[in-house]
Amino acid sequence: QVQLVESGGGLVQPGGSLRLSCAVPRFTLDYYNIGWFRQAPGKEREGVSCISANDGSTYYADSVKGRFTISRDNAKNLVYLQMNSLKPEDTAVYYCAIENTYLYCSDSRASYNYWGQGTQVTVSS
Repeated sequence: QVQLVESGGGLVQPGGSLRLSCAVPRFTLDYYNIGWFRQAPGKEREGVSCISANDGSTYYADSVKGRFTISRDNAKNLVYLQMNSLKPEDTAVYYCAIENTYLYCSDSRASYNYWGQGTQVTVSS
């Protein structure tokens, strides 16, 4: 059973920053794409960012481009999402997920096989 554990969420003021981590113990991340998704109350889960295993190429949703940065440390089985200039509309539960391929990563949740439990991010003054 593949386990993904998100951490780093919390309450932050608009304009602030958070760094989310996704730990995947006892699993070799080297050959798999990783994605970050989020789901706000009453909304569909949407793709935020992803990073490929093949060449580290990345994808960002238009709503977070220039503010969020995804990275991975395969040696530590960790994936990060650095979130800067946070806005109230970034408030959501954030999930990391594994896509069973290593080429171009997808922003579609249907492509992802394993999911974490999520971490809450609340942006409010």
